[in-house]
Amino acid sequence: MEYMGNKEYWDERFKQRNDKPLSPEGVLIDNINCFKKGSVLDIACGDGRNALFFLENGFKITGVDFSLNALERLKRFAEKSNHSIETRQIDLSKPSGLKDIGIFDNIVINHYRLSEENLVDIESHISDDGILFISGFGYKHKVDERIRKQDLIQPMDIEMLKKSFQLIKYIEDDSKRGFLVTYILKKKSSEFKTT
Repeated sequence: MEYMGNKEYWDERFKQRNDKPLSPEGVLIDNINCFKKGSVLDIACGDGRNALFFLENGFKITGVDFSLNALERLKRFAEKSNHSIETRQIDLSKPSGLKDIGIFDNIVINHYRLSEENLVDIESHISDDGILFISGFGYKHKVDERIRKQDLIQPMDIEMLKKSFQLIKYIEDDSKRGFLVTYILKKKSSEFKTT
């Protein structure tokens, strides 16, 4: 089964969920102070468990996902809390999926491995000194029918970003959920980038 990139699976899953959002990612809550105040692009946001947390903490949010059901749920949750949110349905499997998304102070990629093409392009969508938060199943996670090897965040993914980003925090969590990794990176100011 293609779990991470299966649109039909996620559309059905979001349709069946109860009318309450899931709790935000714990590592994100623990590191909220690392984020630059302002805007957040939540990539593969699902129905918004992290986006809603950012809204409650005064951030302006744009959530993107390929599941329309997820985005509709996110809008309902935001409206119930009297918050405004922008959402966009985007197929992130396309190399130019983020092409016209804009520039943000922070980008969150949680439990999704962005394609190499989109990952390399991420620097053009984040402001200087902005925070890139990448968290999910890491390279030591046990592969099964739901999580494939190509879904696992690899150290080489982060190596590709080092020209434009400085790693400010790395966290590993080997728990009952599996082997999870979190990278918190800060975009270097244009004048400090190395080649």
